[in-house]
Amino acid sequence: MPVRIGINPLTWTNDDMPELGAATPLETCLIEARQAGYMGVELGNKFPRDAATLGPILAGHGLALASGWYGARLLERDVDAEMAAAENHIALLTALGCTAMVFAEVTGSVHGQRATPLSRRPVLSDAQWPLLATRITEMANRLAARGLALSYHHHMGTVIETAAEVEQLLALTGPSVRLLLDTGHLTFAGCDPVAVAQRHAARTAHVHCKDIRPAVLAEVTARDTSFLEAVLAGVFTVPGDGCVDYPAVLRPLAAVGYAGWLVVEAEQDPARAHPLTYARMGHAGVTQAAMAAGLALA
Repeated sequence: MPVRIGINPLTWTNDDMPELGAATPLETCLIEARQAGYMGVELGNKFPRDAATLGPILAGHGLALASGWYGARLLERDVDAEMAAAENHIALLTALGCTAMVFAEVTGSVHGQRATPLSRRPVLSDAQWPLLATRITEMANRLAARGLALSYHHHMGTVIETAAEVEQLLALTGPSVRLLLDTGHLTFAGCDPVAVAQRHAARTAHVHCKDIRPAVLAEVTARDTSFLEAVLAGVFTVPGDGCVDYPAVLRPLAAVGYAGWLVVEAEQDPARAHPLTYARMGHAGVTQAAMAAGLALA
């Protein structure tokens, strides 16, 4: 089955900093996503959250829903409570044909705090690891029964940030827990996305394609900035405009027959990074890399 290329609306309007792209309507995001060649989009803060409203809007633009972020608090509540909190999100994804749910544990997260350095992000204790792994596995089993792969998103500023933490999570959880491979977050964390792809291609259910500007990364790392300050400094960009070797990342996925989405997701200040220009650049970069890696494109 061929892969599809999608985009996250962070290119136009930012969820963690709503002031970025605040005046840009959803219609502009969808029109330009299609103009740039994308087949689908992920959810953003301007999207209606009921299928009866959102489905016709996306269909009118020739776009599918690729997935949507869900921030869990399984260190604070049990699976029954988490499933209840996620129910509207789950129902929306399933109604619109998604097969993967972007999932991250956000208890104590600092990624949305502009004044908090990344060095102050939470780290799991020895006692917390088995608790979290057990609860994530149970939630993944329940989501799988509803046709959704729990696709764990390692993310800067959260309890699962580094390749070592991804490794630990996947070792402790059951096979229903899948990986969202995010090239930009791994590179930001000082890790090698190629190595993670080689080890866990068969368990990868969703891919976020963001690139890194290495000079900016070195600068924000030296200053120990917050995640949001790093975004504003321009640490992220679209594939082909940074240092990530995308053909090398995607070859292990091609080897195992990956058939999910490749989603361009590069949060930038739209006043500095013209959204349609970067959307087109990202689509071209991912397309070229996927073809070089041997992935079949829809």
